[in-house]
Amino acid sequence: MMRGTVVGHVWATKKDPTLVGLRFLVVQPFVLSGEPTAESVVAVDPLGAGIGERVLVVFGRAARHMIGRGQDVGFQAAVSAIIDRMELEDGRMIGPTTEQDTRPGPAVDDPPGPLESPGARRAK
Repeated sequence: MMRGTVVGHVWATKKDPTLVGLRFLVVQPFVLSGEPTAESVVAVDPLGAGIGERVLVVFGRAARHMIGRGQDVGFQAAVSAIIDRMELEDGRMIGPTTEQDTRPGPAVDDPPGPLESPGARRAK
């Protein structure tokens, strides 16, 4: 299983007959550093995910099960879930899109940052 972000759509007018009527997405793997990766995978989307949404992609038998056309389908990757939220061990909350990600705030005992006055934190 892979976590990823939908970065595009694929249209194909000529394809294996088992793929007729299926929607294809380009999914870029999610990496913990948050840096974009050059890698991508094309996955069948039976759920209706949109550009920018985070998804779980399954492969092989699990993908064929998600596609719902039995074992004789010519594809091995499928979106199995649209992510609402992920919580990581470093306290980051990963939302359904990049804009909804949050980082843990500073602890109350942390010293103020270089552009923050000591009273600014108390006013928040």
